[in-house]
Amino acid sequence: MYPAVKEVIPKENYILSVTFDNGEHGALDMKPLLDFGIFQSLKNKSAFNRVRVVFDTIEWESGADLDPEFVNMKCK
Repeated sequence: MYPAVKEVIPKENYILSVTFDNGEHGALDMKPLLDFGIFQSLKNKSAFNRVRVVFDTIEWESGADLDPEFVNMKCK
């Protein structure tokens, strides 16, 4: 079982600061994903900054989201 995302804060250079419900913290670099599919719209900084926690993971208004297990793995 993976920890759920509790808080996400957009930072400079397409980095997300992520806090999990087990108290762990990490940084997720989104740059490698920005050239693919629905994530291309997040190159717009305003769109990127509208990230939010939905259920146990990260989501944007565009409908882009990330698997919570992926988020946890990449934040290690």
